[in-house]
Amino acid sequence: MIRLLFFVVLVLALGFGFAWLADRPGDLSIVWQDRRIEMSLMTAVTVIVSLIAAIMISWWLVRTILYSPRTFARYFRANKRDRGYQALSTGLLAAGAGDAAMARKMNKRTKGLLNADQEPLIHLLDVQAALIEGHHEEARKLFEAMAEDPETRLLGLRGLYLEAQRQGADEAAQHYAETAAEQAPQLPWAGAAALSYRTREGKWDEALQLLERQRQAGTIEAKVADRTKAVLLTARARDTVDSDPSSARDDALHALKLAPAFPPAAVTAAKALLRQDNLRKAAKILETAWKANPHPEIAEAYVRARIGDTSADRLKRAERLEKLRPLNPLSFDVVARAALEAHRFDLAREKAEASARLQPCEGIYLLLADIEEAETGDQGRVRHWLSQAVRAPRDPAWTADGYVSETWEPVSPVTGKLDAFEWKVPVEQLAGPSLDIQPPAQAFDKAMASLPPIRETAGASAASASATVFETATPIADPLVEAVVSPASADEAAHPATKAAPDVDPKAKPATVIDADVVSDPAPDAANANGAAVTSGGEPEAGGKEGAAAAPDKPDALKEAAAGAVTPEETAEAAKAEKKPAAIDPEAEARAKEASFLTHRPDDPGVDVNAEPEKPGRFRLF
Repeated sequence: MIRLLFFVVLVLALGFGFAWLADRPGDLSIVWQDRRIEMSLMTAVTVIVSLIAAIMISWWLVRTILYSPRTFARYFRANKRDRGYQALSTGLLAAGAGDAAMARKMNKRTKGLLNADQEPLIHLLDVQAALIEGHHEEARKLFEAMAEDPETRLLGLRGLYLEAQRQGADEAAQHYAETAAEQAPQLPWAGAAALSYRTREGKWDEALQLLERQRQAGTIEAKVADRTKAVLLTARARDTVDSDPSSARDDALHALKLAPAFPPAAVTAAKALLRQDNLRKAAKILETAWKANPHPEIAEAYVRARIGDTSADRLKRAERLEKLRPLNPLSFDVVARAALEAHRFDLAREKAEASARLQPCEGIYLLLADIEEAETGDQGRVRHWLSQAVRAPRDPAWTADGYVSETWEPVSPVTGKLDAFEWKVPVEQLAGPSLDIQPPAQAFDKAMASLPPIRETAGASAASASATVFETATPIADPLVEAVVSPASADEAAHPATKAAPDVDPKAKPATVIDADVVSDPAPDAANANGAAVTSGGEPEAGGKEGAAAAPDKPDALKEAAAGAVTPEETAEAAKAEKKPAAIDPEAEARAKEASFLTHRPDDPGVDVNAEPEKPGRFRLF
């Protein structure tokens, strides 16, 4: 384009010059060696221009003839190079596609057209073809040769690093990564690998130096670099908090400047300051971190910061955290736990229920179970909260690559990745969308609605237990119990003069059997309206006519015994036959057991390990 523009400008200039001369005619005379040459000015200019053009054309022809061999050689060499690069490009594409045969073919053609010493990509194509064919030993040798060449050294080191990782040679892989990181800190793969190996071994100082070189090289963003440096400083401070509290304090405070909402850094800084008896500053750091990011470890360190505090003092500190972050489920949880330790059960229950209403989880339901155990001891209510804990979501924990740790760690024990631990709910298994989607408050309200009532006190429980036993139990079969609870025995105790007939065998069992209606009736048939007592033989005492009139309400065997028609032994057998319990339905018995469990009887013995297994289709929580 520039040449065309120059040619156009030159033609215009010549045309303008000739036109200007044509408007100004004149003659030109030249005297040279006694010869006089005369011509017009236009003719002279035309001759001069033509002469200059002829000279230029002649010089071009001569130069072309002189340089023609070199020109032809360069043309053929360029054509060969172009065909070589075309073959190299085709071979690399074939290697990327996994076509080993085509890659080998193009590699041989490339070597015939190009010089391998002048084009390093030929070595790369050769290595790729060997890797596709599975010749790893050949590829390793080629990578070693490339690592010795300054132009392909980094490429060879990366290939050797990947091969060492594939074979599981961690020491060799670390060596190649360290070498590449020292020679070229700007390489992301080398810096990340070297940093990972140094953090696995706990070499925090070397890791910080390498991170600083990467920051200067510009291979890592400033935000990511600050976060990584905060993690490294926290890890170093955590290792030196016992041996060198001053250094640990400086590292942790520096980490907090880089990552203000990082709970491990705040807890480590507080521990270092407490080692130096600087309680005020430690509390201030924990309060600031709690405002930015509430965390259970921060709350634990703040509540138990001072050794020797009473449970009431710890409760006050927990309430201080609640004031800093009001209406927060974790704040309620901290106060509830401190109140339980201080035996403030009402406050503990109130805060625990508030936390569960905002964010129900496994831990808060377990806390409610502990409160019930400590305050009421009602095992039914305890089991209720335990069953809710089983169904509730899990509590958040430090999780990395599927591994759950009780404490924060700088490096993942599974993959060795730095800053892999996150505070989140562990994922146990993959599941589909939940069909029971309800707000947290509604879930807790349902749990409260199904909470069983608190059982009665000891005295009332014993009385109700006795009444329940006499109302629901089968007829008494023990003779000793019959003798104790029978109206005749009670009447004999009230009137010692009234005794059985002399002809009755004293070893025989008592014939009088208490009836279920008699037990439940506050006015038993043993005494009539006039207070006349009934003897063990069933006959009323003197003056007890009305008592004899009440005899028709008794069974026939007892009537005969009262009339003296049968002996006491026959009366006892007839009474036992009358009171023989009917066959018990297994389903009815199972329903009765379940009903007694759900009503939480105080005399419930719990789960009988020797009992027969329940029928299919029955369900019990515990």
